[in-house]
Amino acid sequence: MLELYLSKVSESSESELAGKTYARVDYKESLDIEDMAHHMAEHNTAFSEGLITGILIDFVKCVREKVLSGNTVKIKNLAIFKATVEGNALDVLYDPATDKTVTATIGTLQEGAKTGPAVKVVKLLAQSTGDFTREELKKDVKFAWTDKTKAEIAAAKGGNSQNGGSSQGGSSEGGSENGGGSSQGGSGSGTGTITPGGGGDNGGGDNGGGGNPDNGEGDAN
Repeated sequence: MLELYLSKVSESSESELAGKTYARVDYKESLDIEDMAHHMAEHNTAFSEGLITGILIDFVKCVREKVLSGNTVKIKNLAIFKATVEGNALDVLYDPATDKTVTATIGTLQEGAKTGPAVKVVKLLAQSTGDFTREELKKDVKFAWTDKTKAEIAAAKGGNSQNGGSSQGGSSEGGSENGGGSSQGGSGSGTGTITPGGGGDNGGGDNGGGGNPDNGEGDAN
């Protein structure tokens, strides 16, 4: 179950999205290898939590080793991992004025230089596969609002009913119980303000998603 909250793009933004409201995922916690090993050990496995932890740690090291060797690593029903680069904008392969050639190295191209390091950035690319593709995920995913967002929606509905003279604008719809009061205003994210292109898990990072919409491709960094 994915719990959602609503986030509104700042009205002052120059983006065409200004004032629009979007659903975002309210993440419960961040799990590391030890947490996942503990979870796996509880699934009636014959392997101990410590053994699973060691295997996962070694697995990550091996994936990194193979990726940096120029391989793609496909984990069935999870993702395909590979290294990719952002290159420097080079004018020539060889500059006779400085007697320098393009080099298979990573670095920043000096101001005014026509050639130099070929690579500016190296990073990991992860492409979803199998059960983690968008088409497969949407078959099984279920959504719900956070308690705070439920209260905000109820308050918005109650406020509109009151403005329209409806009898449903009382306390049960827009009052203290569901109208953002203390009983419903507990933990979890509510409506916030985001700026287009912002970072972070919920403001244009994980939830704002980039990458190829057809295959789920996106940067893993």
